Amino acid sequence: MKKAIASLLVLLAMASLAFGQQKFITIATGGTAGTYFPLGGALAEIWNKNIKGVNANATSTGASAANLAMLKNGEVDVIFVQNDAAYYALNDLEIYKGKAVPEVRGMACLYNETVQLVALADSGIRTIADLKGKRVSVGAAGSGVELNARQVLAAAGLGYGDIKVQYLSFAESASNLKDGNIDAAFNTAGAPTAAIQDLGASKKIVVVPIDGAVAKALMAKYAFYTPEKLPANTYIGQGADVMTVSVKSMLAVSAKMDAQLVYDMLKAMYANTERLAASHKKGADVTIATGTDGMSIPLHPGAERFFKEFKK
Repeated sequence: MKKAIASLLVLLAMASLAFGQQKFITIATGGTAGTYFPLGGALAEIWNKNIKGVNANATSTGASAANLAMLKNGEVDVIFVQNDAAYYALNDLEIYKGKAVPEVRGMACLYNETVQLVALADSGIRTIADLKGKRVSVGAAGSGVELNARQVLAAAGLGYGDIKVQYLSFAESASNLKDGNIDAAFNTAGAPTAAIQDLGASKKIVVVPIDGAVAKALMAKYAFYTPEKLPANTYIGQGADVMTVSVKSMLAVSAKMDAQLVYDMLKAMYANTERLAASHKKGADVTIATGTDGMSIPLHPGAERFFKEFKK
């Protein structure tokens, strides 16, 4: 009996030790109809399979703004975020005024996030100026999408007072466009975006250009925006190329995260980019060579070491 109890205690001690060595990593992504969510799931799988002791999971969130707040509160460990939102949060600017996240650090830039303005074909909206008086989703309140929408509208000489504002997520925007409750919606995500693909399969839509004087004014004021071409047939019914603008998506962590762990996560991610590409088309754009392109905040020491070693 004593031997059995002793053996049980040894097993419990071993289990406790093993449990103590577990590194739990929560990855904050975005809505299930966006690009962050499938990529986050792929990252969790990569890290669980390739880093000893790691137990990673991806969770659906309100994207950039929500992710930054959760990182600040210590609720998550790795976040997907737009590079413009990360910069504003670090520096106490724009919608993050008074809600700064001074501990946010860069892990890696991933791919271009296209600012996509989608309208119902029968709405008559063909330019940003046509949004005046229309029912427009500008993204979830306080999200990176909303920040982009507000800045694009301002570059066109419009404000929220000129439109009927709706604060909706990607999925909510698509659903409300399907039902005819809104006329147009902003969406900043890797293209093609699942929510827009799904919408285009059931409704006639147009992708409204963000180009010419509007794009020029936008890029003159905000260095994060770059021109981007949305190729013809990205979505059903989109018969021609559409010029718009984009920002960058990135992974970020807290300055408090262990440097070796950040290094190991990057090493595993870049060694398994085919898994990212399998989860979403944009995963194919994730490369070490472009990992610091568009990095808007200081790199975490673990990431800095990783990219320095790559460049040697």
